[in-house]
Amino acid sequence: MLIPRRLLVAAGSFGPRLPASAVAGALGRGLEAGGLPEPDLCALPEVDEHGEEVRELLDALDFDARMRSARAVVVAAAGLRESTLAGSMTFEIATRARQSGVPAYAVTDENRLDAFDARILDLQVILEASSTRALAAAGRRLASLV
Repeated sequence: MLIPRRLLVAAGSFGPRLPASAVAGALGRGLEAGGLPEPDLCALPEVDEHGEEVRELLDALDFDARMRSARAVVVAAAGLRESTLAGSMTFEIATRARQSGVPAYAVTDENRLDAFDARILDLQVILEASSTRALAAAGRRLASLV
């Protein structure tokens, strides 16, 4: 079985100036500039992150099938913090990726996770980026790592 080349980018909003679609697009441009094929971009809508609602949203996006057909998942989430992980979109995506054997990478505007938390989530790399330009650069860097 061949390993897919295409990545899945699951991106949330980084605030009013960087909605989920802009975050996903910038990362996608960077991944392509780094030599990877066009990624599967999944702009995640805003949700009150309470376990069941998050799972239902991911199911509605056919997330599991998209993830299993990807080489890796890139989770883009504003402010990674241990205190906000439980029940979050990031936690659910990282858990699904780990359980499916799909590598997961993260891009955030602020990383407040310690090494133990990152290891629990099984995130290969966490990159920080807080602007469109920095997100594209993070995409290029990820392209060289995957």
